[in-house]
Amino acid sequence: MKKRIYVAYTGGTIGMKRTESGYAPEPGYLTEQIATMPEFDNPALPAFDLHEYAPLLDSSNMTHHNWREIAEDIAAHYDGYDGFIVLHGTDTMAYTASALPFMLSGLQKPVILTGSQIPLCEVRSDARENLITALMIAARYAIPEVCLYFGSTLLRGCRATKVSAGGFDAFASPNYPPLGMVGVDIDIDWDHVLPLDRGVRNRLTLQPLDTSAVSVLRLFPGIAADMVRNMLQPPLKGLIIEAYGVGNGPEKSRDLMDALAEASARGVVIVVCSQCLHGTVDLADYAAGSALAHAGAISGYDMTTETALAKLRYLFSLNLTPDEIRATMQTNLVGELTRPDEE
Repeated sequence: MKKRIYVAYTGGTIGMKRTESGYAPEPGYLTEQIATMPEFDNPALPAFDLHEYAPLLDSSNMTHHNWREIAEDIAAHYDGYDGFIVLHGTDTMAYTASALPFMLSGLQKPVILTGSQIPLCEVRSDARENLITALMIAARYAIPEVCLYFGSTLLRGCRATKVSAGGFDAFASPNYPPLGMVGVDIDIDWDHVLPLDRGVRNRLTLQPLDTSAVSVLRLFPGIAADMVRNMLQPPLKGLIIEAYGVGNGPEKSRDLMDALAEASARGVVIVVCSQCLHGTVDLADYAAGSALAHAGAISGYDMTTETALAKLRYLFSLNLTPDEIRATMQTNLVGELTRPDEE
């Protein structure tokens, strides 16, 4: 029996139309384009249904409310399809790919986010290959997790980040191997795919994300303590700090460290990630890192900022205490982090 794939078209470059003002989304246009392309009727492809969102979004306008809409859409159609494709703009695709694994508990079918750098309507476009290959992977390979497919590479969604604004290889997974590489053949690295749990097959649970105030702060030389102190005021409940290297910060700025310590003491969860693409945070390596730990911050290890932000929202949604959130932030839940002491 031919596999059935559900395609959730949220917007993005892949379905845009050329206008006098530049590329812009237009309702119905992607469906029209696909209907004119015989390759999408090829028997090698699965049957697929395309659901177009209204309004179509440039992904720079995505919010956590849209993540919930996508997750609810997948949950509502979960029993009727063998896999799912989410067509999404590239700018915030990694954020959505990082949030969905936490929202879709018990997922045992492939969910693949993809899009393009050039619209499908153009002669020289990466959209055809990305969409066709994503459909084939979703139909042929029982990968029980949220993935991101782009530029011949299949990545774990909660390990992906955008690394190029103009290249067809726009995404990378700096701290985790690709789940698959596509050339003449489609090669899936099953050793790095999450195992299929047959005991929870078809038992998907949707977990909406909390709307509590969380934010991201990128350290830079000369950052003002007063600015950070103001940022840490209520209603903020969680902060991701993009620190230097393995998690270093300006430990000689006592005002800054005091501001972080005061916020942590009143329950703000502070997680340290790295500004570097590769490597992991270790707050014990340098005095500059241990100062952040003494101020109450915890290590985000090798999580991307996108994933740390989504995970923090997810943990707040479970009504955990700040200490419970700090402990669980450092625990691998959906393949999002690797602790050096567990390798």
